Amino acid sequence: MELYFLGTGAGLPSKHRNVSSVALLLHAERGSFWLFDVGEGTQHQLMRSPLKPAKLEYVFITHLHGDHVFGLPGLLTSRSHQGGQSPVRIFGPVGTKAFVMAALDVSETRLDYALEFVDVYDGWRYEDEQCIIHAQLLQHRIASYGYRIEEKPQLGMLDAERLRSLGLEPGPLYARIKRGETVVLPDGTHIDGKTYCSPPIPGRIVTICGDTRPCDAVVSLARDADVLVHEATYAHERAEQAKVYYHATAREVALMAKEAHVHTLIMTHISSRYQEEQLPVLCAEARHIMPNSFVAEDHWSYVIPRKQ
Repeated sequence: MELYFLGTGAGLPSKHRNVSSVALLLHAERGSFWLFDVGEGTQHQLMRSPLKPAKLEYVFITHLHGDHVFGLPGLLTSRSHQGGQSPVRIFGPVGTKAFVMAALDVSETRLDYALEFVDVYDGWRYEDEQCIIHAQLLQHRIASYGYRIEEKPQLGMLDAERLRSLGLEPGPLYARIKRGETVVLPDGTHIDGKTYCSPPIPGRIVTICGDTRPCDAVVSLARDADVLVHEATYAHERAEQAKVYYHATAREVALMAKEAHVHTLIMTHISSRYQEEQLPVLCAEARHIMPNSFVAEDHWSYVIPRKQ
């Protein structure tokens, strides 16, 4: 599980930062990656990355401001021309489907794969065999959501050496034992799988929030998260401006991350007023409260380690 930042700027693209998009790489877990927001130019950023559009599985849209969605129709079209054939599921606020389909219909674009749209709402929840995803409404000028991705626990390690000492060689029974089942050997011996496996490995938690003022929903979504990805459009000296435009400062984000007991804070959606020489100001502002804080850059990645 790894985060790869395709666009980390706010509002408009700049020479050094494209507009919002971050990929969650799940190659080992699902053989795919997910995108959170698809700002204009995201498909160009993908071309400069190790990611292959054909591996795109899910798209999550936080809100419908242009710097978060204008790249989506183009990316979907290019994916079709690049051999992508597996379905893509798009999660987003009401209006996401209308926006995408209008662009595709007006341009008479036909995709070689199926699209599925899912409307999210405050308290929305999705679950499959590997994860649980929650969405909550944040505080922005239009409906903006944060997503919490909870990886389900993995089975513990099997004590194969102990099983071999019982004369049980690797085979189909090993899988049942690893699932914690009780199996009966040919000689009548009962083996309780729970006593031959280490405890389950906790799943990782990633929270990715759209544009927002500081609010309780961020803290709720980020509770005990391994990583929180959150906008830090301004330094705190511009806190009043941030409030007017429904954004957050680095200090405000760090305070929410600390309250939520987040392990790592990654700040993105950085205003173009902060050039390379000003970035340490944002980083220092957050690290004064949350030492394990980073300012993301385009094409920077962060591997999310498993909990021990």
